[in-house]
Amino acid sequence: MNRKIISFACLAALSAIPVHAEDAPLKPNVIYILADDLGYGEVGYNGQEMIQTPELDVLAEGGMTFSAHYSGNAVCAPTRCSLMTGLHPGHAYIRANSPGYPNGQTPLPENTETVATLLKRAGYTTAVIGKWGLGGVQEDVPNPVLNSGHPNKQGFDHFFGYLDQRKAHNYYPDHLWRNNEFVKLNNPGGAWGKGNQDYSHDLMTEEALNWITANRDQAMFLYLAYCIPHTHWQVPELGEYAEKDWPEERFKVQAAMVSRMDRDIGRIKRLLEELGIEEDTLLIFNSDNGAHGQGGTREFFDTTGGLKGKKRLMTEGGVRSPMLAYWPGKVPAGTHSEHISAFWDFLPTMAELAGEPINGRTDGLSMLPTLIGEYEQQKEHRYLYWELYEGRPNCGVRMGKWKGLVQDRRKGMEIELYDLDADEAEERNVAHQYPEVVDQIRKAMLEAHEPSAFWDKNNKPLYNAQAACDLNAVTYVPRLKKKK
Repeated sequence: MNRKIISFACLAALSAIPVHAEDAPLKPNVIYILADDLGYGEVGYNGQEMIQTPELDVLAEGGMTFSAHYSGNAVCAPTRCSLMTGLHPGHAYIRANSPGYPNGQTPLPENTETVATLLKRAGYTTAVIGKWGLGGVQEDVPNPVLNSGHPNKQGFDHFFGYLDQRKAHNYYPDHLWRNNEFVKLNNPGGAWGKGNQDYSHDLMTEEALNWITANRDQAMFLYLAYCIPHTHWQVPELGEYAEKDWPEERFKVQAAMVSRMDRDIGRIKRLLEELGIEEDTLLIFNSDNGAHGQGGTREFFDTTGGLKGKKRLMTEGGVRSPMLAYWPGKVPAGTHSEHISAFWDFLPTMAELAGEPINGRTDGLSMLPTLIGEYEQQKEHRYLYWELYEGRPNCGVRMGKWKGLVQDRRKGMEIELYDLDADEAEERNVAHQYPEVVDQIRKAMLEAHEPSAFWDKNNKPLYNAQAACDLNAVTYVPRLKKKK
């Protein structure tokens, strides 16, 4: 069947989307595939030679790649919050991994506008498969109580995978969740024991293939949040890497995990072709943050592609994402974009695509003009902003060619400045040469930030939120231990 896009005017940040079409647009399917801790340079289309990603490389050749697309944050939960809610970390509800909330991440509040709630209003059927990490259950089996952040309460008709992001570190868990059903798995040996049968990544892929097939005759949105290559290093077989003369076994496992994910993305592409819906489907691939860099993998594979830093840092290696978009006949094949964009652009892009106004505000701008090759219609961000509260509390701004960083807010607001056009690796701090730019960066940081607090299940503040969120205060937000 043929479907078309009716192009609307692009969005202004922090505003609802005006729909100007006389007739509702015909809605394409959307499949958003998110890797976990995959570095910008860990895919073939960005220069990786040791780890093979032939299926992703084919998608890149047939679609559009991006060299200036950024994750929502430099670590798991807050970046997923930005992706789902269209808010940057200065406004988002979740700005760090949970400091002790039971059974997973601090949940998204009720009535949060997410990509899924928006697309459901537009007539889509919706599913999230994989790692959620934005809320779940208050109690374990046999009678789980869903909290406000559970996917079924945030616009998703179907969920399968991990609710608790911490349990997603193990690819051989004793259970997963299907909606509010506890799904016991055949893994008697624990994370590292013998006799395990159910590799969670494989189960997610099969669930995705089955769900796509079952919903092929209606507009569908699938958020496929894979866990690969987040550690633990676990994979059923090493495949083509088994005989590699590499110094560490974990290097083989890391490569095999990434290639396994790549293989399964190819299976999804071929299913779309078999069902005759490939031309009706926008497929986006991304990573939730920079490479984890553990065990020497960053150096051995150059997983950041020469960029500085890794996960949890605001340098390019911590927040730049290896995005590609594939949509035959709509996204121009074999193209590359340097448009500066971020995860919080996904919600307004879906709003424009579906012709559905956003219920609330967004920090994002629709990327639809870029995706379909109408580059002259694309609006640009004044800046992108990030802040993170764990490890060293830090923040960053991308403003045109400039990157401003505060490496540790406990030591005040000393801003490092880098010219990414001349110094993509962020090796030369030029703050002293451009004080006027530093001043603009500082103003952007203060403008973008709103105080926020994480709350426990009794709605009591876990720490002094005002002090913790004050960019001018020499404060540190500690990781709290889970209450016994």
